Amino acid sequence: MIKVIMPMRRREGMTINQFREYYETKHRIIGEKYLKGYAIKYIRRFTNPLPDRDGNIYDPDFDVLMEIWYPDMETFENCAKSLQKPDVKKEINDDEERIFDLSLMRSYIVDEFESQI
Repeated sequence: MIKVIMPMRRREGMTINQFREYYETKHRIIGEKYLKGYAIKYIRRFTNPLPDRDGNIYDPDFDVLMEIWYPDMETFENCAKSLQKPDVKKEINDDEERIFDLSLMRSYIVDEFESQI
């Protein structure tokens, strides 16, 4: 199993509610369109800050943690190739500019360990 995560922040000038609404009604649809047939899971985890040790609440560094799960590396690589097609890449990039702070966009393949507690 291959799991990719992307912590992402909303673009400046966009409220949390605007960001979540746009992501779930527009950007998510684009993601699903191009991940279909490759990914087995596509999850968005929207952050809600908790007080720090002193009781202060700050805006989160990231507004959403996106997770995409692939069955294997070959499928992940085939999806990555598909996402590089010029028309696909343009549609995704144009939409990302509307919603995300692109300077903070990062992607990671993660190794996951789960404890039984």
